[in-house]
Amino acid sequence: MAFAAPGPRKLAARAGAAAKHKHPDADELRSELAAERIAAYVEKVLASAPPLTNDQRDRLAVLLRREPTSEVAA
Repeated sequence: MAFAAPGPRKLAARAGAAAKHKHPDADELRSELAAERIAAYVEKVLASAPPLTNDQRDRLAVLLRREPTSEVAA
């Protein structure tokens, strides 16, 4: 039987509990939750969008590979 990743609700619950109890894995779980939410949103948008060109996909990939910054977009 293949291992299935936890769904977003279960992952959110685990991340919340880890943060509440100051578990060492709290940041990793929050990161996993963010990735899950981003992936779900991207899949939703792409399902209703026309096919992307290679250049458009490359531009989006750059956004995902970029190092995080402490600045918040205004």
